[in-house]
Amino acid sequence: MIESIEIRESVPGDWVEIESLYTKAFPDENLLPLVADLIREGPATLSLVGTADSMILGHVIFTKCDGPGNGAPSALLGPLAVVPEWQRRGIGSAIVRNGLQRLQDAGANHVYVLGDPAYYGRLGFRAETCVLPPYELPPEWAGAWQSRNLTNGEMPRSGKLLLPRPWLQPALWSP
Repeated sequence: MIESIEIRESVPGDWVEIESLYTKAFPDENLLPLVADLIREGPATLSLVGTADSMILGHVIFTKCDGPGNGAPSALLGPLAVVPEWQRRGIGSAIVRNGLQRLQDAGANHVYVLGDPAYYGRLGFRAETCVLPPYELPPEWAGAWQSRNLTNGEMPRSGKLLLPRPWLQPALWSP
């Protein structure tokens, strides 16, 4: 784990490094249009970077959304990227934990993620079966839709997660 990582909200001047980061971390996926759309959502997102020696090593976005039925303040985690040569050093986990704390401090009750259960399980996420993503997931992704409760507040009701426009693209929810 890197000891001297600074975690802060991203600023417009970070875009060139964020763009490079996603290109390196996901060479076979073009997540840049999604990342750009989410960052443009402004207050609807929490965009965090992890830096060391003024270099961006990781980035995550949390999109504010509503749980079904009760409108419980929630967030969707993703995308998360770390510069490949800096992966497996705790940078991604540190950025996510920082974001979870910020969301909890802001009154969010629940966070959802579509990702590797082994990775996100270490961060307290568990398989989610009550609140569904906006599109049906393929069977091979069983267990990848996960959530984490941030408070002892009201649990979301059954139904679909209510997400802003950038996330309403079926291709984001399929292989």
